[in-house]
Amino acid sequence: MVNILVVDDEKEIADLIEIYLKNEDYKIFKYYSSPNVLNDIDNLNIDLAILDIMMPELDGFSLCKEIREKYTFPIIFLTAKVEDIDKISGLTIGADDYITKPFQPLELIARVKAQLRRYKKYDRNQNNDENLIDFRNIRINNNTHEFYFNEEQLNLTPIEFSIMWYLCLNRGNVVKTEDLFTYVWKEKYYDNDNNTIMVHIRHLREKMKDNSKHQKYIKTIWGVGYKIEK
Repeated sequence: MVNILVVDDEKEIADLIEIYLKNEDYKIFKYYSSPNVLNDIDNLNIDLAILDIMMPELDGFSLCKEIREKYTFPIIFLTAKVEDIDKISGLTIGADDYITKPFQPLELIARVKAQLRRYKKYDRNQNNDENLIDFRNIRINNNTHEFYFNEEQLNLTPIEFSIMWYLCLNRGNVVKTEDLFTYVWKEKYYDNDNNTIMVHIRHLREKMKDNSKHQKYIKTIWGVGYKIEK
């Protein structure tokens, strides 16, 4: 179920929007004034908002600013103001689209669907980004366990992949040997485990053709651990 917030102090317009949106099987949260929205919004799980601009107490611009402090869902402004400066102001403070009154309800529905499609695609990409690291000719995907170096896919063992992922995740910082071992092997670290890590690091360097004497990517920080520069 898609949840849509409608805020307009003109009751007839808000009711009309509600009818058309409900025909599309959207769930509507309708308000005739802005202040109550801020009291309720944390509990509504909104996917998109349609806001009138010219409202008493708290106008649409101000309401949009308040919403944008916490939420990224699409916002469509609905207003009688048609000047370009108003459009620019609305988009600058965080709106995604702008429709002037009078409007065609079917056009509004089309705009709503377009914004929801973009938002869902963006949201998926954002989630994927948490499992994708791309920098310095390295591209590693923790979802698919794929590792690319200089546009070439390298076949890493599960252990090698886990080591590389953890080093990339902490790029720019020194990863202590014991922390790396605990993350990859899920076991308590002992001094002789350092040799195990060294062997896998050597194999990674060989696959990446990263000269152990002139380390460009996986750098050994003697007595501490390993580091990949940003």
